[in-house]
Amino acid sequence: MRVLVLGGTTEASALAKLLADGPRVDATLSLAGRTSTPKPQPLATRVGGFGGVEGLVRWLRDEKVDAVVDATHPYAARMSANTVAACVRTGVPLGSLVRPPWQRLQDDDWRVVPTAEAAAAALGRTPLRVFLSLGRQDLHAFASAPQHRYVARTIEMPEQAALPPNLKILRARGPFDRDSEARLLSAEEIDVVVSKNSGGSATYAKIEACRELDLPVVMIARPDKPAGHVLKSPEEALAWLHDRAPASLRGV
Repeated sequence: MRVLVLGGTTEASALAKLLADGPRVDATLSLAGRTSTPKPQPLATRVGGFGGVEGLVRWLRDEKVDAVVDATHPYAARMSANTVAACVRTGVPLGSLVRPPWQRLQDDDWRVVPTAEAAAAALGRTPLRVFLSLGRQDLHAFASAPQHRYVARTIEMPEQAALPPNLKILRARGPFDRDSEARLLSAEEIDVVVSKNSGGSATYAKIEACRELDLPVVMIARPDKPAGHVLKSPEEALAWLHDRAPASLRGV
């Protein structure tokens, strides 16, 4: 059985390990290539885009793929839309690992906005110390609010030409814990945190730290993300793939 896993998340890595440990599945893990030094994976790995819907259709047909699992980031809406379209075109079954979003608790001070640009506007005119925890791709949006001082945490350095003038970059890769996050926010004298609602446990500690320190969060809402058959965990994805394997591979 030939499987394509669209990855870049902790769930994709967990599924890759499950597939590598199991027999009789020829799986390829595809990464978008936004990180130049991704974590080593136990599956054959390809890096880079497919060239839109048409490119993905060709790849699925050329590689004779039997099933696709979309385990991309909750904000990778375009890739997911292309995948849905390509799987419809080719008739390849598509399972989508959908990570639940974080839920606002009673003591959370969240302002939910639709985009990074809206988050920059929501910071207001009064100069603040802002912690940006949304990856490097959207940092340019805050150049429109140069009155603030920013601390951004990214895996790699941003490449945009236009960035906020008062920007400090911290390079780090999660997971993080609540105590270290609270120490970081306190040491940097942060007034407000800007975050995407990524869900999962790897970066939730910053939300716990904001709750502990009574800091507000400007939360960028998730985009509408097309999906195939919704899967809740890597284990559920493995079972879904098993159900679609030929009987000879399932041992029945």
